[in-house]
Amino acid sequence: MPEAGVKFPEYSSIEPLDTDLTEMAKQPIRIGRSFHTGMEEFPLVVGPFGVRPITDPEEAAKDLALTTISILINGKDPAILAIVDEVAPVLGPNAKWAEYIEVGLDEGPARGHWRRLMAVYTPNFPGFGSVMEEAWTKVHSDGEAKGEAKAVLRVLRTRGVEVPESVEERVMACLDLEVLETWLDRSLSVESAEELFGEE
Repeated sequence: MPEAGVKFPEYSSIEPLDTDLTEMAKQPIRIGRSFHTGMEEFPLVVGPFGVRPITDPEEAAKDLALTTISILINGKDPAILAIVDEVAPVLGPNAKWAEYIEVGLDEGPARGHWRRLMAVYTPNFPGFGSVMEEAWTKVHSDGEAKGEAKAVLRVLRTRGVEVPESVEERVMACLDLEVLETWLDRSLSVESAEELFGEE
């Protein structure tokens, strides 16, 4: 229930949204009774007006947050691909901002171009499915598989089992960790390297 004596504005008294939304959002928010303003808040508003594209890497490095906002606001600019080319070397190593940009850009050429530029960096938002996460996951899973494959071959050789080149190539080419774990278990007891593969 509204507090007794508090008068809420009628909807008809609110200015319609036919003026620049950014300028309207900048208007101070007055808190208090109608006869006395106890506090006034001045919102910090960032909109499509007055936020120019940032294309200088040195300027971009001074304020990564503003550079990110600038890219998102100017995402429809015809020159957006050239803009992101200039700032990618600055934002790329800071994966947090890089992923904000990918998330914020609409599907289309700009986002696809950004994904190609960022494919070498590390994810900060696991589960989003960004290109950085995909690349990071592939690199790390491939690395783990290579380590497991080397372990299989090392166990065989340590036990004195001869490892033909064809077996080594097949083991090292495998990226399936579950299969490699099976082979590692078998490497502890097989008499020949070919027995690793069982009846596969």
